[in-house]
Amino acid sequence: MVVQVYGKAQAVCPQRVMHCLVELGLPFELVHVDIDAMEHKLPEYLEKQTLNSFIVSFPCFSPSDRFLTSPMATSISSWMDVEAINYNPWAFPVVFNLLVLPLRGAPGDREAAAAAVEEMSRVLEVYEKQLSKSKYLAGDEFTLADLTHIPATRYVVELCGGAHIFEGKERVKAWWEDITGRPAWKKVISFVESGKSSYSP
Repeated sequence: MVVQVYGKAQAVCPQRVMHCLVELGLPFELVHVDIDAMEHKLPEYLEKQTLNSFIVSFPCFSPSDRFLTSPMATSISSWMDVEAINYNPWAFPVVFNLLVLPLRGAPGDREAAAAAVEEMSRVLEVYEKQLSKSKYLAGDEFTLADLTHIPATRYVVELCGGAHIFEGKERVKAWWEDITGRPAWKKVISFVESGKSSYSP
């Protein structure tokens, strides 16, 4: 049975899921959900979520050890929390004000976006220190801790003029170039741009 991914191809969360599946060499079908029309809040969509909960595994995408236990899993979980609590809340207003609202024909708050970019830059100073200790956030293997940062950061850097968040952070910049240069991520971008609804390795 092919995995079904529900969402909009351009949205951050579906891109995370698709990237994970491509890294693992798994085919999937993208079932379009119009989030702009709030389809994801309709009863028939919410029914697909079991008590609105989910199970998270921690793949490191290594052929020899794909699913890890502590302490590696603890580190991955911690950095995913950092992304969710300290990083993404600043990335969101940048993308929303400089990309999403203009696409909808509405003016974005550029001052709020600029302030959020500066906060992102400050958070990345912590990343710079961590990346002086290991190649990736949770260790020397690429994991979900790294993957989860890619979609939103790409929008900030490539489409919202926020590339300067890497200035003065050589390790962060090298890490970013590494994780976005992965073949799997390039395949995700190609898939999104193609408008297709199914992916096969």
